[in-house]
Amino acid sequence: MDIFALIAAFGGGMLGAILGGLPAFILIGVFATIGGLMGMAGITEHAIGTFAFGSFLGPHIAFASGVAAAAYAANKRKVLENGKDILTPLNGTSDYSVLCVGGIFGVFGFLLQHLYGNILNLSTDIPALAVFTMAIVTRFAFGNTGLFGKYQGTEPRVWFSKGQKMLYNIVLGGGIGIVISGVAISLINSGASAQTLAMYPIVCFGFSAIHLIFVQMGFPSPSTHHITLTSASAAVLSGNIFVGIITAILCTLLGDLASNVFNEHGDTHFDPPAATIFIAMFVINFLF
Repeated sequence: MDIFALIAAFGGGMLGAILGGLPAFILIGVFATIGGLMGMAGITEHAIGTFAFGSFLGPHIAFASGVAAAAYAANKRKVLENGKDILTPLNGTSDYSVLCVGGIFGVFGFLLQHLYGNILNLSTDIPALAVFTMAIVTRFAFGNTGLFGKYQGTEPRVWFSKGQKMLYNIVLGGGIGIVISGVAISLINSGASAQTLAMYPIVCFGFSAIHLIFVQMGFPSPSTHHITLTSASAAVLSGNIFVGIITAILCTLLGDLASNVFNEHGDTHFDPPAATIFIAMFVINFLF
């Protein structure tokens, strides 16, 4: 374990709180895309390991800490209106304890990454699994609705979207899967190097993270990183466009399920894409 990276994770967690969870995640996309494109071109880069998935802005450090700090700020300190608000930079709270919570969760995220990746050697997307774990801890530490939230409606609770919403999700996932998988197979057929193919899913992830800037601006842009990353990985590893497309559709539906189960009726943000990615990558790595 790099002790300096561990120390830096405290600052990375504070940075996630200062910027807000989603703004920090968008910046992850910038560095993932830049580093991934450099890697595809065969250029030595350090943006991915240091910025995008390291102590500076890693999802399990900056984003997850921003989520935890927002929950603490709203539900415990009452300096934020909504505990699920990951868009608002918490710098506006002027509460140093909110930033400290972010720092503590940054260290927690770093330790989880070390545990899952370096000690247990789990074959999945480690940052996503850490984000999922931290969401559970955040819900119990700073939430009041329990793990699955509190449903207060009179109709039966919806766990899996049906009808028009399900059809839309299938079409959306299929469309994204077609372009992501099609480009992956085109790269394979063009004789792209193993390094280029390995970097392609990271570029796709970065693209999805960057376009969340439209969500930050108030537009109804979807979260797609659980679709693009997994679809690209499945297509590259299998060499089959249909495997990538099917993966995209299934991950879209799984993300919808995770949203309904964990996020819809809770009072802290529970990231459906993270849940989807770590489950899907377990399966993809096992199969291919």
